[in-house]
Amino acid sequence: MAVLEPLEPGPGERRRYRLRSPATLEPIGELEARSAADVRTALEIARKAQREWGALSVDERARVLRRAVRVLLSREADVVDVVRRETGKPETEALAVEVLAACDALSFYARRARRILADRTVPVHLMKTKKLRIAYRPLGVVGIITPWNFPFLLALNPTAQALVAGNAVLLKPSEATPHSGQLVEEVFRAAGLPEGVLQCLPGDGETGRALVEAGCDKISFTGSVATGRRVAEACGRRLIPCTLELGGKDPMVVCADADLDRAAAGAVYGAFANAGQVCVSTERVYVVDAVADEFVRKVLARTGELRQGAGGEADVGPMILPSQLEIVERHVQDAVARGARVLAGGRRNPNTPGLFFEPTVLVDVDHDMAVMREESFGPLLPIMRVRDEEEAIRLANDTRYGLNANVWTRDKRRGIELAKQIQAGSAVVNDCMITYGMPEAPFGGRKESGIGQVNGEIGLRSYCHAQAIAVDRFGGKNELLWFPYTARKTRLLQRAMRLLWGTPLGRWLS
Repeated sequence: MAVLEPLEPGPGERRRYRLRSPATLEPIGELEARSAADVRTALEIARKAQREWGALSVDERARVLRRAVRVLLSREADVVDVVRRETGKPETEALAVEVLAACDALSFYARRARRILADRTVPVHLMKTKKLRIAYRPLGVVGIITPWNFPFLLALNPTAQALVAGNAVLLKPSEATPHSGQLVEEVFRAAGLPEGVLQCLPGDGETGRALVEAGCDKISFTGSVATGRRVAEACGRRLIPCTLELGGKDPMVVCADADLDRAAAGAVYGAFANAGQVCVSTERVYVVDAVADEFVRKVLARTGELRQGAGGEADVGPMILPSQLEIVERHVQDAVARGARVLAGGRRNPNTPGLFFEPTVLVDVDHDMAVMREESFGPLLPIMRVRDEEEAIRLANDTRYGLNANVWTRDKRRGIELAKQIQAGSAVVNDCMITYGMPEAPFGGRKESGIGQVNGEIGLRSYCHAQAIAVDRFGGKNELLWFPYTARKTRLLQRAMRLLWGTPLGRWLS
């Protein structure tokens, strides 16, 4: 049964869908999709509202983020309840990853935005008669399209960055989790955000397409590679920037000297947290042969302790979309057909009514199998033996993705060096999945994992245009390069070039 069921709209009505819980398959409400006309109207409202919002100081905008933290703390139970209804994730997971992380992100940017977005004076290396200033100006209206796996956090985090940078935001949450996205608008409204500066546009793929084509000044998209390509093409036609976070096939490298107890615990958490529906989930493991047997034994012991269900103390919840569950099933079937062995799980959980797939451990896998090449985005942990760390790195890079990776070794310096060799936007040594949760860390992928970065100074400034302002320092009557051009000026330029770049002293001075 689909968790998003189309309903027949009445004459003149918007497209409508019935929503069902992925944990119980019971109805949890309806979605009324915004039309292209709704999106255009919202854009007009946003443009007018952004003028006053962008004219405020960064400190004034940051106060709204601070108040949003207090609102969020007062509505913690509401957020957890809505997120759990729409995703089925365990209560602790919803609280930690959706609410706690959201409070941290709001607080981080509220406290640091003034410094990050302050005008900067940059030393000029050659034109010493000039001063250079960099000013970070808002882009205008930012369209943000967010996914269903962390429906509150992944809607709030980019929205907070775009807002504190002075932009207005049109937020289009996933059609599978629209109410979580609407909560973001409600939190900011309760925090005193002016009317029209943030508008949530619940809807389906057509709504998202309309938003991309509407004429925003930037699009931030998190989702699939296929949809990300279409977003990038549309932004390219309009010559507007975009940030794309498109998932990954994140490798885990277990070195011969790794702490196997910690590595096994990290593998189980990295693969099965949020039922594996995390862009930085551990999706493939390369373990050095000398320690592979012991590592697998410890992984199986940890996996056997997991509790699956929708209850308050469950560890692993359901898949959120039936289509994603079908991908996981296909990957397991393909792997087994090609010689892999299932040591744990490998099927839908027969004891639950919803979209639950058992935490699954696979061995004897190789790169001919889809489970090692395609994004699974589910509770699968395929483990491959390798000769040594060098082979592990080579296989880790044998992918079209490049989002995140993790390396496990007692030698931290070597761990860092190995991490640098992996073609990924970020990496972790002796832990997993934590880079997105660090507001200081720029987060983004290489290869087909995306374009651009969110978070950190780079991410916040990406919601601005860095305007270079050059100022003359002395106000003379003329400049060397102004008219008229003369033979004497040509000779002076030639001598200056030879002095600056043709002599050791000149190269030092320049």
